[in-house]
Amino acid sequence: MIPASDTALDVLHATAAAIFDEALKECNIATAFDRRIRFEGNVLKRLLPDGSGPETIELSSYKRIFIIALGKAAAPMLDILLERMKRRQGVRGMCCSIQCPKERNWRIRYFEGGHPLPNEDSFAAARAALVMVKKARKDTLIFFLISGGGSAMFDLPLDPQITLDDTIAFHRVLLASGAPINEINTLRKHFSAVKGGRLAMAAPEATKVSMLLPDVPLRTLDALSSGPTSPDHSTVSEARELLARYGMGPKLPPRVREFFERADLPESPGNKVWRPPFLPKPRAGAPPRRMTAAANLTGEDEAFRDSVFEILLSSHDLVENARTLAKNAGYYTVVDNSCDDWDYAAAARYLLERFHALRAAHPRLCLISVGEVTVTLNDSPGAGGRNQQFALACALELEKHAGERLTVLSAGSDGIDGNTQAAGAIVDPTTAGRARAFGFDPERSIAEFNACPLFTALGDAIVTGPTGHNLRDLRLLIADEG
Repeated sequence: MIPASDTALDVLHATAAAIFDEALKECNIATAFDRRIRFEGNVLKRLLPDGSGPETIELSSYKRIFIIALGKAAAPMLDILLERMKRRQGVRGMCCSIQCPKERNWRIRYFEGGHPLPNEDSFAAARAALVMVKKARKDTLIFFLISGGGSAMFDLPLDPQITLDDTIAFHRVLLASGAPINEINTLRKHFSAVKGGRLAMAAPEATKVSMLLPDVPLRTLDALSSGPTSPDHSTVSEARELLARYGMGPKLPPRVREFFERADLPESPGNKVWRPPFLPKPRAGAPPRRMTAAANLTGEDEAFRDSVFEILLSSHDLVENARTLAKNAGYYTVVDNSCDDWDYAAAARYLLERFHALRAAHPRLCLISVGEVTVTLNDSPGAGGRNQQFALACALELEKHAGERLTVLSAGSDGIDGNTQAAGAIVDPTTAGRARAFGFDPERSIAEFNACPLFTALGDAIVTGPTGHNLRDLRLLIADEG
């Protein structure tokens, strides 16, 4: 086979990067918003009603309108809603995102929540949201603008005795566990005072409209930011089973471990009986506090009955955009999302095997995969993320195909991969060899979860900066003729 020139591989790198960039740009939040919602005077009209809640909402029926925006796309979602709604009287809100916008609306309180680990603003934002929604009555309309990343940047423990340091340590254990995101978020929902439907439960009488930009599979929408407004059907026993299955219990801070072991640990809203957050343990010798039966809420209660849920964009839009772009570039395109939530190494093996089998019949090929892979971290991981870990695993296998025009891109749509400033990386059959020439050991980089320095040195890290999106990860496996 004729060796692929550096120029040919450079072109292939550029093609993969262009497909990723353009697919993301086509996921326009404003356009998606206008496909779902229209304000006609004082009437909110749902253009694609799905059976959840009313098809129209008369804004003039409400004295107050609250807006709770949280997640990586909170700021642009908030700006679009305020611009489209136009109403100003009675509007108040809060926005918790990874970075506060330069231009701020005086009616909105802004917080910079932490990600991938919570910070002081994560707690402050959750407290502010609870205070706000608890003021809501029947004359209140609440917009919840929810995007990915809210599980870390917007949090408050259900047990007030648990500190921020405890919460950060809890999140570290979750991220290092290797558990898929829906299972991680099951634990977060049972831990938090604002997740698993509890934020919506704090305003049982209000009309609630949740506008979603999910970074989770559509079949598990209640995992988006750990479901602050969605009823949670997971159970306390399931949460405890997950802690045992992944060996997390002994690694938890003592207060968090004791929290999950408590006999009075409440079920989440939407699952049989929900009780208000329990009070701190009484002092020694003090009479036990009791919760009255009147405080119990059973079944699918009133807090969720008339809730509206609108999905603005999802990973489906991202992958369809990528498919169209690859097709227009002359590639035979195949979409395979079956390795979603797999271990990164297993996902790399599977997709590469599928890739090589397909390109035998279709030498000009683009295999597209969307979703997230998992990584089980050691006690002292380096600089990297799941996308760079996946890409480096692919690079080692592609080394067997020297001289062929092949490339693999894996990148997060939010522009952030793990604890790095990169979104992901691009690799080809020369990557591992070039890394060794620069003094890197690719196998060691994988073992130490330290892929980012290698890709940065090679110039193969994908750096976009925060994109304002979080529509999961996109993987492109591209083969060209020659």
